[in-house]
Amino acid sequence: MLIPSMNNLKIIDDQLINNVIEQARKSPRLRMNHNFHQSLDDKCHRFLNAMEVGTQVAVHHHPTKDETIVILKGRVRVNTYNEDGEVTESIVLCPSSGQYGVDIPKNTWHDVECLETGSVLFEVKEGPFVEHEVDGILEVRKK
Repeated sequence: MLIPSMNNLKIIDDQLINNVIEQARKSPRLRMNHNFHQSLDDKCHRFLNAMEVGTQVAVHHHPTKDETIVILKGRVRVNTYNEDGEVTESIVLCPSSGQYGVDIPKNTWHDVECLETGSVLFEVKEGPFVEHEVDGILEVRKK
């Protein structure tokens, strides 16, 4: 029996995850993506997002795109918000607690906060990439 060549497979293993974590630690943003898609214009974006404590993905939304987040390592909090900036849902994703991911519907305000060093997410959303407009960021009211 012939074993297929693995030249085209992109393997997600400890070596890749640890490499992306190390890059995140050295990054001023304390985050680093490892893209599996070839271009920001691709129709489907798939990537690892390594995060360190002290980083947070700002509150934002994708008006026409759903987004799926699955945690591979560590612990993060995902919050959703209403138009007044109030938290409507909050979940901590952590493989050891059995909370593995979320599917976020389009036009849902959300953020992601890293709670444990070396956290790694696998994210999928429709492309192409569109830079967040200044008016696309929700001003969350601090109470």
